[in-house]
Amino acid sequence: MSDRLKALSDAGVSIWLDDLSRERIETGNLAELIKSSSVVGVTTNPTIFAGALANGEQYDEQVRELVKAGRSVDDAIFEITTTDVRQACDVMADVFKETGGVDGRVSIEVSPGIAHDEQATTEMAKKLWETVDRENVLIKIPATTEGGPAITSVLAEGISVNVTLIFGLQRYDAVMDAYLEGLERAKANGKDLSKIYSVASFFVSRVDTEYDKRLEATGDPQAGNLMGQAGIANARLAYQAFERKFSGERFKALEAEGAHVQRPLWASTGVKNPDYRDTMYLTDLCVPNTVNTMPEKTMRAFADHGEVQGDQVTTKYAEAQQVMDDLARLGIDYDDVIEVLENEGVDKFVKSWDELTATVADQMDKAK
Repeated sequence: MSDRLKALSDAGVSIWLDDLSRERIETGNLAELIKSSSVVGVTTNPTIFAGALANGEQYDEQVRELVKAGRSVDDAIFEITTTDVRQACDVMADVFKETGGVDGRVSIEVSPGIAHDEQATTEMAKKLWETVDRENVLIKIPATTEGGPAITSVLAEGISVNVTLIFGLQRYDAVMDAYLEGLERAKANGKDLSKIYSVASFFVSRVDTEYDKRLEATGDPQAGNLMGQAGIANARLAYQAFERKFSGERFKALEAEGAHVQRPLWASTGVKNPDYRDTMYLTDLCVPNTVNTMPEKTMRAFADHGEVQGDQVTTKYAEAQQVMDDLARLGIDYDDVIEVLENEGVDKFVKSWDELTATVADQMDKAK
């Protein structure tokens, strides 16, 4: 057992692995990470699945069967990914039971092609939910403008959701409202609110990448002091918004009916700049009632030399606001940064899916 990762877990941070492959499942690697690295959840995305398919022989038999059955590439993607997620949910089943449903979760995304279509997203989420057929699955839906109503509709069906691609505070506020409305509609539909869980995936390192690029362009001598600070400051203010929203009367009424808070999930926590501490987004965003989903490289780095310094969020709201104010004074427009990141996020989402489609098509061609 990694003492450092256990300390992070004991501090109230749920450690989720941002990776999955059939090899991890079948070799017992995922089960071992639960034991040795305090891993209590898994997140996936199309790029992760594409990498697993390109490098793993474990998929060959299923691909051959799909080709023999005359299935389309889209059908094959659905069958392959839901199989992996179902099996991962089974590996996580004990964690799910031990944590009362809070953790032991595995996420799977809806297709980006329907991310702007509320009805199609809702139907796809229901299909994923029913096909995986495990209570501990989370359906990932991007927080686009059109995604809000879809998030509400899916939650209203009693389906647990991972809202992804959140960069800005205004969007995050809308996501939390969509969650509350979803719970209210679920209650009206006669759903058991105690069975519905959700996380809101707030991206961190990409915010630093965009801000740092703009800081360098200012040429201001003060710019260097603010490099690598925006992502953490932004996330800390998001947690402040979380505390406010879920201490309000609207949620308290739902909580009395068994509802759970929608936990913030820190995503994109592998550093993009090699000059930065490789564990900064874990140490500096340590606070109870959060999830930190991390690539294995970042997890290993923390196990080796990461530090848990207690709550580094609720004690630093003023400091975080000062960072954002200083950035604004240098002429960097927060709303424009967030708009760029949201647009890039959706583009990367689509490209990631295209990569998966191309990989599956190639594997199917080879199996003919």
